[in-house]
Amino acid sequence: MSTTEPATAGGAAPVSGPGDNAPQYLSHKQILVVLGGLMAGMFLAALDQSIVGTALPQIVSEFNSLDKLSWVVTAYLLTSTASTPLWGKISDLYGRRPLFIAAIVTFLAGSVLAALSQNIEMLIGFRAVQGLGAGGLMSLAFATIGDVIPPRERGKYMGYFGAVFGLSSVAGPLLGGLLTDGPGWRWIFWINLPIGLVALGVVAAVLKLPHVKRSHKIDYIGAAVVTAAVTTLLLAISWSGPTNGWGTATTIALLVSSVVLAVAFVFVELRVAEPIIPMDLFKGRIFSGYAGFAFLLGVAMFGALIFLPLYLQAVKDMSPTRSGLALLPMIVGIFSASISSGQLMSKSGRYKIYPIFSAILVAGAMLLLSTLSMTTPYWHLAIYMFIMGAGLGLSMQITVTAAQNSVPRQHMGTATSTMTFFRSMGGAIGTAVFGTVLTSRLTDHLTTLVPNAAPGMIEKLSQAANSVPMLHALQEPMKGWALHGLVDAMGDVFLVSLPFLAIALVLAIITPEQRLAGRTEGPKSDEDIELEAQAAASMH
Repeated sequence: MSTTEPATAGGAAPVSGPGDNAPQYLSHKQILVVLGGLMAGMFLAALDQSIVGTALPQIVSEFNSLDKLSWVVTAYLLTSTASTPLWGKISDLYGRRPLFIAAIVTFLAGSVLAALSQNIEMLIGFRAVQGLGAGGLMSLAFATIGDVIPPRERGKYMGYFGAVFGLSSVAGPLLGGLLTDGPGWRWIFWINLPIGLVALGVVAAVLKLPHVKRSHKIDYIGAAVVTAAVTTLLLAISWSGPTNGWGTATTIALLVSSVVLAVAFVFVELRVAEPIIPMDLFKGRIFSGYAGFAFLLGVAMFGALIFLPLYLQAVKDMSPTRSGLALLPMIVGIFSASISSGQLMSKSGRYKIYPIFSAILVAGAMLLLSTLSMTTPYWHLAIYMFIMGAGLGLSMQITVTAAQNSVPRQHMGTATSTMTFFRSMGGAIGTAVFGTVLTSRLTDHLTTLVPNAAPGMIEKLSQAANSVPMLHALQEPMKGWALHGLVDAMGDVFLVSLPFLAIALVLAIITPEQRLAGRTEGPKSDEDIELEAQAAASMH
């Protein structure tokens, strides 16, 4: 016989529908209290993705470890991506609140240890601890929203989470620059403590959700296999390929291993009682369609956006602080589009049109960004970034809501973390692929731009383009050649994102729509009934 924990938030009783098994949603006032803790937790993880990059040059200088620079980023990315589905599954079994608290504590522990690092190896290891906590912060926040807010009303609140991502992408480079130039790079980790403690206090005090206790098994084999698959893939695309070459034995072995492990993971998940990622989730056309959409948008978004700060700092000669502020139009786009689309989705219960327009706008922005030159006025770039932000804001949270609405409630955490997992994997792959495209196209453009160029000169200019200070230290005409080559290569990167966005657009068009459920259900269409029946049947 199952027992249920009391469902309270801030001491008040939740709003629920009729029936013993009805979802127990919170009132508007209770939701606003819970949102504060969730948004603070998500801000921790989102901020850390953007704040560290600004400090990396100073970290490398202090530890004299340029050869290990990429590992500071890769270690965080690896553990956060690999742990995401595990956090979601365990929270389905034990409840969101204890797992969210554990994720915050893990992240803060990693932050303190990273701030105290005495060498690059220690920093890499503690960044991995941070990433482990970040994987839970992202996925559990969205899963908790699914627990306390009806799908029909979710859009009204999801826009605030889009604003969190937008704010962090501006605040990250800005804070990173200010802290690095001021008290030192270690403060980019110390600053997590006050934010994290606020999140921890709010979550511990008010996030008391209903959870049905039931017998369970943890899929340790599946967890190990998916971690190994993600690890080998990210090592191949983030380290071995760019460093050793894509045709070397090490890179090929890592890529083959990742494929073999991915196939093994599917076989494991089909046979265990409590899979981390139930393969039956992908039988639903809505879930599988938007999981693919999230992956492809992640490839285009994360892979291409990392080059905007580089353009602003290298070509427009902005400081890290100014380049962070210069990204503000994109944040305005994200915020305005996510808020407005969320409100409209809540009123109508419909969402299909927003991912379609999202793919179109992001593709249009990428096409416009591919025209950037040395002399492009900033106001042109501001318009392009606003379009990009609006496109991202139209789908970042709506696809998660649609996926949550399409699966049985007991799989909410698993479904949410799986969506986050696919978006993170897309971002990791996009970052690596576009980085490779930039490097190769830079060499090609420099060969064309530099008259009678010797191979040594091309190599020197290519290496200088990897560092803004080195680039600006070059003498003319070499500086002009390097900057022109860099801008032309960036244009190619933005164009490479278009095929991914085209496939995402097709997925958005062909994925069916299921009306979002409210607190009390009205009459449903035959199509909605059929889709819900398919989702329920796929879980059994």
